[in-house]
Amino acid sequence: MIIYKSPQEVDKMRTAGRIVAGTIDRVLAAVRPGISTADLDRVAEEEINRQAATPSFKGYKGFPASICASLNDEVVHGIPSPKRMLKAGDILSLDFGAIWEGYHADSAVTVFVGEPPSAEAEKLVRVTEEALEAAISQVRPGGRLSDVSNAVEQVVEGAGFSVVREYVGHGIGRSLHEDPQIPNYGPPGRGPELRPGLVLAVEPMVTMGDWPTRVLADDWTVVTADGSLAAHFEHTIAVTDDGHEVLTVRR
Repeated sequence: MIIYKSPQEVDKMRTAGRIVAGTIDRVLAAVRPGISTADLDRVAEEEINRQAATPSFKGYKGFPASICASLNDEVVHGIPSPKRMLKAGDILSLDFGAIWEGYHADSAVTVFVGEPPSAEAEKLVRVTEEALEAAISQVRPGGRLSDVSNAVEQVVEGAGFSVVREYVGHGIGRSLHEDPQIPNYGPPGRGPELRPGLVLAVEPMVTMGDWPTRVLADDWTVVTADGSLAAHFEHTIAVTDDGHEVLTVRR
């Protein structure tokens, strides 16, 4: 069941989104070769707590950390560890969530540790972010949910990459994951009509190779089945009367 939010609820999510955006900036400032993903997790948790919010991920279905930190062929849900030291040339995907007065916001970015390892890797990250921007442009009253999905697919496959099909975006609000599910592929013009008060977490997950994935023995980390590089971007977006508002925008 899709849960539409009141203006007061969206306002709480707007605050959660600002906290997430600020936390991303703090963590990105700490990214460098030689730092561990556990160090980045600690920076994120301290920043979220400093703003009287709570990490969305820590303890969610047993997840042990405040952020997800996924490297190279890891698509999503990488567990931060003091043993995972960043190296120059790594592709690092970071996923963040925060709860403010009972409401969640969720956002993800992919960056390089130092210089990109190749022009194709640089293109992968650029195209994934462009796919998110294209999807956001389709969030408006009267549109259909699959317009968002199709926008991702067109950008990604048009650039010669693959869209992960086993994981999707989602509605968000009092729960981190709500209806509707938002695949990153499919024909346009289908699914629920977008209406004001709907809040979506749109998150393209893109691979340089084929789209199938597998889960590692930790029961969380999702990697590409063929070992190819992956990238992930995400924003929390509210449908408004005249379009949309990105609640996790970084200023």
